[in-house]
This record gives sequence, C-alpha cells and structure tokens, in this order.
Amino acid sequence: MRVLRNTFRVLLASVFWFVLVSVSWVALLGLANPPVTWVMADQANEQANFHRTNKDLAEVARCMPLAVIASEDQRFMTHNGFSWTAIERAMESNKKGKRVKGASTISQQTAKNVFLWPGRTYARKGLEAWFTVLMEAFWTKERILEVYLNVAEMGKGVFGAEAAARQCFGRSALKLVPAQAALITATLPAPRRFSCSRPSVYIRGRQQWVLRQMRNVGDVLDPQVLARRKAAIQREEERKAEREARRRSKTKKS
Repeated sequence: MRVLRNTFRVLLASVFWFVLVSVSWVALLGLANPPVTWVMADQANEQANFHRTNKDLAEVARCMPLAVIASEDQRFMTHNGFSWTAIERAMESNKKGKRVKGASTISQQTAKNVFLWPGRTYARKGLEAWFTVLMEAFWTKERILEVYLNVAEMGKGVFGAEAAARQCFGRSALKLVPAQAALITATLPAPRRFSCSRPSVYIRGRQQWVLRQMRNVGDVLDPQVLARRKAAIQREEERKAEREARRRSKTKKS
C-alpha cells in the first residue's frame, strides 16, 4: 500500500510540474519570440545558408497572413484551435485511399513547430493538442499568426515570411503584394521540395489557387468581414445539421 501511495504522489507531482511548466512556457512565448525550434536546429546543421528574421505582424504585409489563412486554414479566425470539419474530411479521405491526409490548423502547426520535435507518434499528437489548447487560451489569434509567420519553414534553411520575402523577391515582408504572398504560401506543403524563387508549373498553379481562395475568404482580419464570415459559417453548419437530421430520419423509416 505504501508503494502505491508513493507512486501516486510521484505521478501527481509529475503532472503538476508538467502543467505548471507548460503553461508558463506558453504564457512566456505569448510575449517573447521563440528563440529556436527543433526544425531550425536541424536545418542550421544541414544547410550552408540559414535565414531567419523575426518581425511583428504589423511589419508584414497584410496579404501574407491572409494568404496563409486562405491556403492552410480558412476557418482559423473562427475555430478554437481544431477544425473538426477538416478532421472529418481527412478521416474519410484516409479511409478511401492510401495517402495520409492531414487536418492540422495553423494553431496546431504553430504548436508543433514551437514546442515539439519532428516525428509522427501518438504521444507527440497528444502534446500537440495540449499546447494548441494552451495557445488558444493564452494567445490572441493575431499572436498565433505572428509566431507562425516567424517560425514556419518556407524554404531550405529559410524560416519565416521576412526571410522568404528577402530570399525570393529581394524585398521585406512588409512590401509583399498578394501574388508574391500567394507564391510563398504555395510552397508550404513541402518547402524543401518547392521553391518560390524558382517556381515550377505546379507551384504557379497553386499560386493561382491561393489567390482565388484569398478572394473567396476575404480579409478576415477585418472585424466586419470576420463577423459576416462567422454568420455564413453558422448558416452552413445549420444547413448541414438539417441535412443530417433528414438523412437519419429517412434511415429510421426505411
């Protein structure tokens, strides 16, 4: 019995310190920029040239975060860190085909880039979810975007929008135009494979897709535009719920 009590105390203390340290860590990085990430450390060792410059969100052209939202996570401004619609679609897609399709939001991508090591394990996914919840609780959406735009890998040895803008277009991130922001964003699925400075036909096609999505989503960083988008999403969810209710009703009758 004593061994069991001691084990329980050690477990309880471990959980307490884990929660305290992780909460403090997230709270601190809500104010200070992350010094380095695992991926940055790996790339610094592998690449001859390494580029990274931190910039506040106000020092990045508005089209850049809008391009990322349109391409990576169109409901970023309205969800709580997880896109259940995207998760459902990914699960259905993975059931039908062999290719694994992800459903990570910008919040989840930021959490794994800043706080975690590379890899695919259930433990890592659990920690990713935990840090995503903490970030959504302690950070604003704008802060999450800002950190993402400073730590995201956007080329070989290139991290963040400022470094990508300098590398690809020889200008600061503040001077980017929508077509350039869309081109950088088009490479995000595989930044070491694709290049915004030497875009392939495929990347040019993705660039045009990102631009179309930017027009469709709109400037969701504007409160009025965001309010209209939230209302549209709510109507869409209500219609979806009604269709699902009718489907279940027909199934029961048959």
